[in-house]
Amino acid sequence: MVQTESPKAAEGEGGRYTLTPRTLVAVVLAVCLAQIALSVPSLINGLVQQDLAPSSAQLTWITEAFMLPVAALGLGFGVFGDLFGRKRLLIGGAALIVVGSALAVLVPGAGSSTDTRVTLLILAQVLNGIGAAAIFPTSLAMVAAGTHTTATRARGVAIWATALSVGGFLGPLLAGLSAKIELGWAGNANWRWAFVGVLVIAAVSLVLSLALAQNSSSPEGRSVDWPGQITAALGLFALMYAVIQGSESGWGEPQIVIAFLVAAVFLALFVFAENRAAEPLLLLSVFRNRAFAMNSVVTLIGMFAFLVIMYGTSIRLTIIQGFSPLRSSVAYLFFGGIGFVLLPLTSKLLERYNPRWILCTALTLIGASGLWFAGVPTSSRALTAIVGPLILAGVGSALAFASITAVAVNTLPNNLAGMASGVTSTFRDLGFALGPAIAGAIALSRAADEIARKLAGDPQLRSAYEAFQASAAHAPADQRAQLEAAVHAVESGPLGANSVPATITTPDGQIVPFNPLKDVAFDALSSSYSLAYVLGGAAALVAAALVLIGARGGVDQAHLDDDPHTLDG
Repeated sequence: MVQTESPKAAEGEGGRYTLTPRTLVAVVLAVCLAQIALSVPSLINGLVQQDLAPSSAQLTWITEAFMLPVAALGLGFGVFGDLFGRKRLLIGGAALIVVGSALAVLVPGAGSSTDTRVTLLILAQVLNGIGAAAIFPTSLAMVAAGTHTTATRARGVAIWATALSVGGFLGPLLAGLSAKIELGWAGNANWRWAFVGVLVIAAVSLVLSLALAQNSSSPEGRSVDWPGQITAALGLFALMYAVIQGSESGWGEPQIVIAFLVAAVFLALFVFAENRAAEPLLLLSVFRNRAFAMNSVVTLIGMFAFLVIMYGTSIRLTIIQGFSPLRSSVAYLFFGGIGFVLLPLTSKLLERYNPRWILCTALTLIGASGLWFAGVPTSSRALTAIVGPLILAGVGSALAFASITAVAVNTLPNNLAGMASGVTSTFRDLGFALGPAIAGAIALSRAADEIARKLAGDPQLRSAYEAFQASAAHAPADQRAQLEAAVHAVESGPLGANSVPATITTPDGQIVPFNPLKDVAFDALSSSYSLAYVLGGAAALVAAALVLIGARGGVDQAHLDDDPHTLDG
């Protein structure tokens, strides 16, 4: 029979809730789970593209459907944990990821329409995202509320941030290994096995949270605040819809303009609702603390920059260069695995130095990595060509995750741990969500324009493309479905055009031309995603500059080392 900890086991000096090793184990696995679920789709984009043939916008939505609830619901789940108990949310988050991953595994095969299959996969990602939205702020609040000295807070935050980094590596590795499994579903449909892996890890996390985690809450001054939650969620959803769909529909289209207006209206209503609420979802006065306000802005910009670079690398390796998911996952060893190696150093740095200086250094490293990536041509297919920028990005992200978190939870008292965690998770995850959306929108729009320009200016290429489009109508009946799928993929956008080979081998061994846009799409995507790297690198350097501006303004609240007990409010 599984035994849970008694309330006494959760108490430390003075009867305070204190983080125990058993709870920390449950927290670490939950954070890893949430980050694994977040990062898995980035490595199976190529397989999903080949199997489902989604449009460029649909492929982006498969990723963003996860990030949207994470960004929109983080504040609300921070409150729910404070009110109803954080252990419940840790368990509930894992349970939702079990359900979402099961739905992804059960997405129907090629007999169903593309729209049906894509819709079900997007719904699965939404469920997984809601589960992760519960886990991220809840797990951080459990660490923040249970640590009462600078040393224990530094260790707890460093471990939490390392779990985040390690999950970011294990997800792609899981995806890469799963894609090699040849049982049950064959060929391109093997992307489902990645979700089987997520399902298993979620089930283990659920059980360990039940068995090991101690409960904690801080209900004083907190309420559900439905007006705040609804206006924030609707405003963020409208914003994400406009950014993602704008790249395919056109930025001047009425529905995109309306979506931006709706986002502005609901976010303004959110501020109005919070100013009037007796117990608001977000206490707006916390932004009078300059360190906390500046850290929130830096978190948004810095995490946007890192995800642009990470997303750009995923597209570069899997879709543009055609690497297998397993080979591509090696890159994520640097993105996430370095955080595990740096754990002892990160903990010591947070304990001994002002986290702002660590954060400034981290963002500078991320910025340098983005600019370095942009200078490495996509025609260079060796992984060794990008080891340097991968190391810079990995070290920078490991230090950034930890220092951003430390600044946030150290600047507000412990009774606001849930709010600090929710705000930090919201800004971090909003940056995560906007990164791929904006970078993808810019890069794919630019690539599509370049392909259209090449078609318009080259009659021979245009004639070859028209012949390719008509090929299915003249093909034998047993080949028609396969050709129609290839034509549909090429017509879906630059990513699809790059996924279909330029030549094929006939049954008698002859190599014949097939997709005339393959090379054009490759070149267009290569130049477009180089621009995305520049965007990510520049954004990270801007965030580093903002940290310096805050430091020169004399903001000292972010480093509480004068008294080991000043972390309690």
